[in-house]
Amino acid sequence: MRRRARSGVVPDLANTPARSERAMLLILAGIQFCHILDFMIMMPLGPFLISALGISTHEFALLVASYSFSAAVAGLLMAPVVDRFERKRFLLGIFLAFAVATLLCALAPGFVTLLIARGLAGIFGGMMGAMVHTIVADAIPFERRAKATGLVATAFSVSSIAGVPLSLLMADAMGWQAPFLLIALLSAGLIWFGYKALPEFHGHLNTRHEGRAIRQMIAVAIEPNHMKAMLLTALVIFGGFTVIPYITLYAIANVGIAADQIPLIYFLGGAATLLTARLIGALADRLGKVIMFRVVAIAACVPVLLVTNIGSVSLTAWLAITTLFFILVSGRMVPLLAIVGAAVKPQERGAFLSLNATVQSMAMGLASMLGGLFITEAPDGLISGYGWVGLVAASFNFMAAVWVSRVAIRD
Repeated sequence: MRRRARSGVVPDLANTPARSERAMLLILAGIQFCHILDFMIMMPLGPFLISALGISTHEFALLVASYSFSAAVAGLLMAPVVDRFERKRFLLGIFLAFAVATLLCALAPGFVTLLIARGLAGIFGGMMGAMVHTIVADAIPFERRAKATGLVATAFSVSSIAGVPLSLLMADAMGWQAPFLLIALLSAGLIWFGYKALPEFHGHLNTRHEGRAIRQMIAVAIEPNHMKAMLLTALVIFGGFTVIPYITLYAIANVGIAADQIPLIYFLGGAATLLTARLIGALADRLGKVIMFRVVAIAACVPVLLVTNIGSVSLTAWLAITTLFFILVSGRMVPLLAIVGAAVKPQERGAFLSLNATVQSMAMGLASMLGGLFITEAPDGLISGYGWVGLVAASFNFMAAVWVSRVAIRD
């Protein structure tokens, strides 16, 4: 029998008013925006950090990598315990810790302290991403979940539109610390709104969690359907992140794009995905998540191959290709997240999505390394081997389109 909700407690959001549901999704999208922006701004801040801190490009690479690998570790730390806590309090708690870590980034006096602060931000940022998707899966019925996921996924688009250009402007005017201060302030405001507006989630707590936490985590990890869903996630990440880290390098060296035109790539790509993410989500709810995922994943192979093989073209042509790349490569994630979130029982969803976040973070790092194995810089400065990277990425997309049918929906 369903328990009566306490004040401020909503055990089942399936029947809540649309306005309350939309407010919840907008707050979750704002939380996603903060930790995605925190990760994205490191790329354009490279020249500022190298100059201000007197570090090498290798040390800057460590600053970037520390976030991803810390996020991967966070998934393993979070998985055994996440389903033992009420969702809202856990999310806001780690969001507060993330805000403090981001503030420490702005206050860091040197490379070592910034490296530690970036690692801490990665730990809590990785936890936040998994918890946001867990709440969406808990709160929204499966038949409407892809559209809801699309709304939350617009955080990536807004981060692309605002993150890269705004971080460059702020860093140029006020120093490299300014973007981190902005994120910390935004996080503080969203924590307050989240405390006031987000409902509490207790449904997953109705199931007793017996036995040792590590044993339970292993059981969740090795469950066959969970493994299939995590493999699907890895295939999707390899289908994009083998290519993404080297787009800027290839654009400048081979396509002939000026360095000061690079922000246009992210601005237009982000603006386009802002419009298309919800459309893809709505179509996935109407036509079916698996069908829509297959269509988008296979279609993504076209811009993947164009981006990695095209030579010198006009800025207009390059922006058209890269915008299509962003639309379809990021668009795969909308039905994917709905499918993966429904591959697990509600009482195990938090633990599973934490493990899946670890798989995603590790896949990002490994995919980047795999792409780098193919790429070399010729004496004339041109990049070679990027075409092979495109073929590898397209192959992973095709494999994901085939593999998705093996993931059983349990929602």
